[in-house]
Amino acid sequence: MIRKLRFYTSLLLAQSLYLGIKLLSKSSGTSFVGMAVLKYYPEFLTHCSDYIKEKNITVTGTNGKTTTSGLIAHILENAHQKVIHNLKGANMLTGVANVFALNLAPLKRFDYSVIESDEAYLTKLYDYMKSDYLVVTNLFRDQLDRYGELATTASFIKNAIEKNPDLKLVLNADDPLVATFDSTKYSVFYGFEDVQYDCDYEHDSNAPAEVFNCPCGEPLKYKKRFFAQQGHYYCEKCGYKRADCNYSAKALIHNDFSEITVTNNGIEYYFKVNLVGLYNAYNALAAIALAFELGLNQAEIQNALDSFKSIFGRAEKRVINGQQALIQLIKNPTGASEVLKTVDLRSNIVIAINDNYADGRDISWLWDSDFEQLKNAEKLVITSGIRAADMAVRLKYAGIPQEKIIVEPSIKKAIELAAQDKITILPSYTALLKINKMKL
Repeated sequence: MIRKLRFYTSLLLAQSLYLGIKLLSKSSGTSFVGMAVLKYYPEFLTHCSDYIKEKNITVTGTNGKTTTSGLIAHILENAHQKVIHNLKGANMLTGVANVFALNLAPLKRFDYSVIESDEAYLTKLYDYMKSDYLVVTNLFRDQLDRYGELATTASFIKNAIEKNPDLKLVLNADDPLVATFDSTKYSVFYGFEDVQYDCDYEHDSNAPAEVFNCPCGEPLKYKKRFFAQQGHYYCEKCGYKRADCNYSAKALIHNDFSEITVTNNGIEYYFKVNLVGLYNAYNALAAIALAFELGLNQAEIQNALDSFKSIFGRAEKRVINGQQALIQLIKNPTGASEVLKTVDLRSNIVIAINDNYADGRDISWLWDSDFEQLKNAEKLVITSGIRAADMAVRLKYAGIPQEKIIVEPSIKKAIELAAQDKITILPSYTALLKINKMKL
């Protein structure tokens, strides 16, 4: 009874703090409310699953977890399910606590929870909350000062899975690290059998690909490599290879959308996805696989895909100063290189790089990202943010003519300068948050 009382008091505290923050600062208080609730009642999250009638779904991975979780939530909502979801990507414990604290009530229930979780915080989340499904998108080098090398990040996720032995896993078969998580009673795999392009940016990336070893220690070889380590891998020594997919797909990538044909149990399902790039085709395939696992049908999934709007900073379209603007988050070598493939070289380009804690203090990833793909940019390339000068140096070495490079540390001024024409904005995480607060 005391624990329930503290839980209900936590909900009241959260609502009061939220209203106060809104009145005083017009901020959403995404982390502060959750921080306060957990400070008052550290066990708050242990109660939250009691308010979910059907399934708890978690999504993690280096890239794509915000878009994938957003797609899953949108598919379920379109199927008339009540969903609680940390839409804004606040994916550490405080952010998760925040979304539950502000949406739960003693008599209010949801059908599903869809929670995006930071890779390093997944095991901490599972200390308090159990999940029915875990979707893992991919693992790439990211924020080395926080995560260390990939083996460390993988260990976080493996530890979390071990805490939740009844977890059902939805895994990217094309990622050799993700595929190794197949350790529970129930796992399904998704992946692409073939990828074709019918667009302006069909070209190979110059970004270096990670070299992965088979569990036996031998370097993996590839029959097909789609990008980075994603592809059809195998080991010449022991015969280890990419897993057969429960949701096997073919993709045709266009400039502004993708066509995906998914095969499951011998039946083909066609989907059109109104998102840019192969990386988003992977995100959509993960969401489609999970939706089928939950019993949704092709029409329900496609209807949701048709109405899905890009989540802030993930191929987000805006109008700034009367000009079309596309905002694409960049935060690590693989993700940045894939985004750079899709950049309209006829637009003005703003690259805003910060090195705050949430971005990762280590900016060495800029040198591993394929900015060489911008060397044929026709207009301005403006660098901005805390590390504007460092970014300008990187562009110089990428072969971009110096007369096209402008350094403007103020992000707002950089965007205003670029918005004399069509504009592409490539921000790091905290730069993106700043942009979203601006009146542009």
